[in-house]
Order: sequence, then structure tokens, then C-alpha cells
Amino acid sequence: MQMNRIEIAGYLVKKPEVRYLPSGMPVANARIGQTYRFQDNSQQWHERTNWHSLSFYGDLSKVASSFEKGDNIFAEGTIEQREFVPKDGSKRIVNEIVVRYCHVIAQTRGAAANGSGQAAVNGESLPDLEGAAVYDSDWPVQ
Repeated sequence: MQMNRIEIAGYLVKKPEVRYLPSGMPVANARIGQTYRFQDNSQQWHERTNWHSLSFYGDLSKVASSFEKGDNIFAEGTIEQREFVPKDGSKRIVNEIVVRYCHVIAQTRGAAANGSGQAAVNGESLPDLEGAAVYDSDWPVQ
């Protein structure tokens, strides 16, 4: 049996960035952090943070663009590996979570609030996404 599925929850490090693939499909990229505490053998407590890259394609990129830094989100998807060559010419390989489903656990209002406590993008009010579940309908075929 083989399975490539991940469920993850964490806090957005910064507002997701939306770009467009050559095909015209939008993709939003984000990073989340998960901090956890653990005790070592000498009973000392330590804190560690893991960072994860997320990619939201199609309709999910539109939803992700309304997220703000600090939002607590749950995401489900697959772990994908891709190669790219940055300007320095070295070959790089990255692992990222391609999100197929996301759920907003708690949304910050921060700078995106329009004064009424409602989230806004480009001055346009957005629905309250807290507790909303969104599925991907534009999964890229590979």
C-alpha cells in the first residue's frame, strides 16, 4: 500500500502570495509554522518550530489570498517534490504541500479589516471564513 496524504494545522507566517502559471491558472504560495514543546531526558522543556510550504491552486488560491498573517488554518493535501534552478544556477529541490482542502480555524483581522471587523481585500468585504471548509475544484492534472 502507498499513500500520499497529509493533514496539517498551523499559523500563517505571512499573507499568501498569488502568481499565475503560464497556463493562466492562479496559484497562491504560503508558509505555516507549527511550534511544539517537548521534554528531554533530563526533564528540561524545549520549544521547536517546524515550517511548511503550502501551494493553493485554482479556486483555492482565491480563498488563500484572503488569508492574513497569523491566521490559524487546517489544510489537507499531498506532499509534492519539485526541482527548480534559481538565478545562481544551482539545482534546488523543494517539498511542498499541495492543498486540496482547507479549513480556517481562526482568522485574524489585522490590517485587512475594513473597520467593521469584517475581512476585506481591495476594499471589498469578504465572507467570514472562520470555520468555513473549502475544497479544490481545479486540481492540476500532471
